Amino acid sequence: MSKRIGIPGALRAWSTSVLAASFVLCWSSGFVGAKLGAAEAPVTTILMWRFVPLAVLLLAAVLTRLRRGSALPSGGDVARHVLIGLLSQSGYLLTVYWAIGLGVSTGTTALIDGVQPLVAAALVGPLLGVAVAGRQWAGLVLGLVGAILVSWTDASLPASQAPRWAYLIPFIGMLSLIASTILERRANVLTPPLQALAIHCTISAIVFTVLAVATRTATPPSSLSFWIAMAWLILLATFGGYGLYWFLVQRIGVTPVNSLMFFIAPVTSIWGAVMFGEPLTPVTVVGLTLALIAARIAGSTPRLGRSSGRSR
Repeated sequence: MSKRIGIPGALRAWSTSVLAASFVLCWSSGFVGAKLGAAEAPVTTILMWRFVPLAVLLLAAVLTRLRRGSALPSGGDVARHVLIGLLSQSGYLLTVYWAIGLGVSTGTTALIDGVQPLVAAALVGPLLGVAVAGRQWAGLVLGLVGAILVSWTDASLPASQAPRWAYLIPFIGMLSLIASTILERRANVLTPPLQALAIHCTISAIVFTVLAVATRTATPPSSLSFWIAMAWLILLATFGGYGLYWFLVQRIGVTPVNSLMFFIAPVTSIWGAVMFGEPLTPVTVVGLTLALIAARIAGSTPRLGRSSGRSR
């Protein structure tokens, strides 16, 4: 009898592990896709043509749900999600794509992004009435040291094409994510994930379309590689990464899923080294290791790092 009970449990654990690994790969693919797109078109063109199809697909899905009886979010919830989307998608992704387009490596950008849960928990915690333990501050310091070490090493390499100031851009994106975390937690918005994502992607599609039209970069290139990059970003990064995020949250909880975020930077660094020849130096490995140790020290810290609008 025990064997019959044990086999389903083992299969569930195995499937969860496979899904967790797939989530890390899909989320990392967002940084890789940004690099692929940067070789073909300006940042505004990439982001416009990533979000316009997404917004159309998601709005169609929401309308289908509404016809089946789903409730509409209130005007206040919509307004708050518009602001959350501006911070967690428009502002954040613009900085990520901009930095990668300037030559910052995908692994460095992913590492700075990955430290965000630690910063949110240690610095934003008091604003939300959550006590901050000493280990959380220790994890924050160690994680930031790792991010700064990798950034400095990346910027100092002779092969680096990015200007020094470009390495500050991902930190701005991280602050944008933290701001969205504050807004989400204080507002206590309970809009269903599909509706929330549709609002975030729609406002991002509007923002990036306006930017692309204003800068005369709305016309996409005709190259097949550009559209492959767009399909990569929409299918792998958004539907794969974001979809698996919510599925795993329901299965194993927010904290274990957010702890997986700290594996994003090492995976992205290896991916960038293989696909784009980005340098993976011993110092970079040390910095990535420090970030992983920081997450371990901080323990349950990543809980506050989740933002409902965070999407790849």
